Amino acid sequence: MSRFDWLDGYLARLELEHVLVNGAAAARPRGLAPARSVHLEVEDWGTAARVAATTGCRWAGIWGDHIGDNVVVRACLELRGDYLLLATEVPLAHPVLASHAPYYPAADRLERHLQDMLGIAILDHPDGRRWTRHQAWNEVDYPLRRDFPVAGRTSHRTPADTGYAFERMLGSAVHQIAVGPVHAGIIEPGHFRFQAVGEDVLRLEERLGYVHKGIEKLAVGRDAEALARLAGRVSGDATVAHAWAACMAMERALGVEVPPRALALRAMLAEHERIANHLGDIGAICNDVGFAFMQSQFSRLREQWQRCQHTAFGHRLLMDSIVPGGVARDVNDDALVLLASQYSQLTRELDELLPIIDDYPSLEDRLLGTGVLGEEAARELGVIGYVGKASGLDYDVRRDHGYAPYDRLSVPSPCLKGGDVAARVDIRAAEIRHSVGLLRQLFEGLLDGPVRTKWPKTGHLSADNSESEGLGIVDSWRGEILTFVRFDPKGRVARFFPRDPSWFAWPALERLIAGNIVADFPVCNKSVNASYSGHDL
Repeated sequence: MSRFDWLDGYLARLELEHVLVNGAAAARPRGLAPARSVHLEVEDWGTAARVAATTGCRWAGIWGDHIGDNVVVRACLELRGDYLLLATEVPLAHPVLASHAPYYPAADRLERHLQDMLGIAILDHPDGRRWTRHQAWNEVDYPLRRDFPVAGRTSHRTPADTGYAFERMLGSAVHQIAVGPVHAGIIEPGHFRFQAVGEDVLRLEERLGYVHKGIEKLAVGRDAEALARLAGRVSGDATVAHAWAACMAMERALGVEVPPRALALRAMLAEHERIANHLGDIGAICNDVGFAFMQSQFSRLREQWQRCQHTAFGHRLLMDSIVPGGVARDVNDDALVLLASQYSQLTRELDELLPIIDDYPSLEDRLLGTGVLGEEAARELGVIGYVGKASGLDYDVRRDHGYAPYDRLSVPSPCLKGGDVAARVDIRAAEIRHSVGLLRQLFEGLLDGPVRTKWPKTGHLSADNSESEGLGIVDSWRGEILTFVRFDPKGRVARFFPRDPSWFAWPALERLIAGNIVADFPVCNKSVNASYSGHDL
């Protein structure tokens, strides 16, 4: 039974039966397993969000798909591991849609992205400024419409984005501090505008989009293999998770069954990716407050871990390891022996190092109470993964949604209430230990068999010349990734949308830095570690 069975009765009690009964568009968008779909008239779009918000649903994303003379818009909601898609069709002759942001602040930037990319005017949105587009396109150009060329319409150099209207706080003692978009380190570009009094931060506003790569547009026309490679480059530190979500969506679209051994290997790759990133982040957080010893130790552990990955799986960062229908390569007996040894060695080293982090007074002084994101704010912003878990939001896609092979495993998931940098470090440390435990479960239950199933040949994939759509939902090391794929009748990608967890983590950083001093921004930023690339698409 779906957790959304309440919806029919709830809408009826509010005299909104027409939303489900009479309000369906003439050509309804199809449902996408494993989510249930509710098809709405355009005028019911905002009302449905208001109803859903009163029931505790989490808002998980929105995207548009230009088909014919309409844009099919879908918004995803989640409730205790079940997913619901709200779908409607917006005519390009009158591209107007009510905003979900008044009920779900998490919808802010993704709705602006929808507006920038497809030209849908979002009514009652709290912020009408451009978000993704910067100055690269004219006011009447919308890159995700079918008639817009992938190379754009001009060869001229894009002007600098100097006119963005940052909000200014008034007061004689308030000053602005501009940081970026180009930084002293080798991180990707992003602009941070601080409003401060002395060292105390009153407000932070971000300007992102500087590494917009046109991922959604570049995907169009690709075959399944090429899309999997592209998905693995949405955010390089989450290459496994993004590739898995894209392949899951494609496999569901075409009804492809992945062999059990391949599913287990996918999970092993995902847990390896989680551990590698958490090791790097714990060391970097310590380094940002001057504890260089721990940075060197965790950098060493991560390097050993990635060398093991190269030997066992063929790539230090596990790039291109997940392919449509399975995985790119199997692991042999020697690799399994190496992996078992590595799991034991990492556990022993963590037993020595993590107590130092817990008991070191100078470190505790800098991390405890710094960058606090309360549970109510976290829920409002829709944060997921370790940021949400550190703020009391007990949700883990692997455990609560239970996709294969996690649906047959015991999946522990930590949850804390502190909401500060220290809690986010503790969540990472706990997830490393839990991932090692999951790897041992997978290792012990690894079945013999093929690691890849045959993929349908390119050509007319459907006898009735219809298109195929699929939804992939995967837990990355940052949290839930949501991916939509639509194939055309010839098996080429017609639409690809990957929603990285960073869409919700970046606004959380703005919220949690207020009230801290400017010098605490680096450690707060690293404790969140949202992806520029995964957000900018």
